[in-house]
Amino acid sequence: MRNIFLGLSAMLLWSCTNDSESDLIGDTPEDITYNETIKPIITENCIECHSQPPQNAAPMPLLTYDQVKDAVLHRGLIDRISSFDPAFLMPYGRSRLPQSQINLITEWRNANFPE
Repeated sequence: MRNIFLGLSAMLLWSCTNDSESDLIGDTPEDITYNETIKPIITENCIECHSQPPQNAAPMPLLTYDQVKDAVLHRGLIDRISSFDPAFLMPYGRSRLPQSQINLITEWRNANFPE
């Protein structure tokens, strides 16, 4: 039993894909807003395809507050960026966003989308 526990513990430790504890936890800003917190994440990771017009078969642009809010509310943006399935994961063909950035987008939604 002890060997199974040690083996599972080692597997969990070495299977983590994040580089650091700060990547997992992140420094959460006191006030999460679209302009200061969310827009830079979207610009860095999504605009390559979600531009106007959208590229690479992206279904919609993510250039404005309203477009990103709609994607969170009605298009499963958080599910897509949180996925571990490469066929479903966004950004498509790239690594999963750091959990700290996914958490910020989730917290932005939970705070009722402050602009």
